[in-house]
Amino acid sequence: MSQQRHGSTPGPVRGDGAVHAFPDLPEATIARLPEYLRALHNLGEAGADTVSSEGLAAAAGVNSAKLRKDLSHLGSYGTRGVGYDVSLLIEQIEYVLGLDQRRAVCLVGLGNLGHALAGYDGFASRGFKIVALFDADESKVGERIHGLAVRHISDLGRVAVEEKIAIGVIATPPGAAQAVADVLVDAGVTSILNFAPCVLSVPSNVDVRKVDLAIELQILSFHEHRKASLTALPGGRSAATAGNQEAVGS
Repeated sequence: MSQQRHGSTPGPVRGDGAVHAFPDLPEATIARLPEYLRALHNLGEAGADTVSSEGLAAAAGVNSAKLRKDLSHLGSYGTRGVGYDVSLLIEQIEYVLGLDQRRAVCLVGLGNLGHALAGYDGFASRGFKIVALFDADESKVGERIHGLAVRHISDLGRVAVEEKIAIGVIATPPGAAQAVADVLVDAGVTSILNFAPCVLSVPSNVDVRKVDLAIELQILSFHEHRKASLTALPGGRSAATAGNQEAVGS
């Protein structure tokens, strides 16, 4: 079991104080929990102690029925007439996401994207600490980026073990990504965030999340193409509006 923060609850807690076993969540719910957490932090920073399901759903960009179902998996149902306790719900979601401990992260590939990722403040504020930077380019080795010296890729396996790295971030060219993934896996890293535009082959116990900005732009291009096609139909904007409403409700 992961190390607890001082004063935190040992697991998801219902409003009556009972502790749930670790929940087995649907993938779609897992994907939405970080959005709920972001919205809750914003509400807390604005001084809110409680929030209705409708208010939280609007802040997270989902419908309230879906939100209530997602949170019910955590054993959190809110209080009728009051809503959800913001700080308690933050604690529940952070526990389920494993954010009640700080996770060591390494970043491999210090090109333009790697530099930007290395300096992203959002990692530290959400429980992730970049502890090591790696690159294969000898000219970059020794360069200090946000207080960390870039190490040579040949040190990756050893450092991953020494630093107890939990997550490896790959921001290399696609041709180097698989070799980097292999070294991470050999060092015992079982979670990888891959920014390289390629598919990685990893053992079944290794989780890979792929972030491909070009694919996201292509999806947006589809929606732009679709809107333009609908606008060109008889009825013009009204047809496009109807199509958009249908897409949102689907």
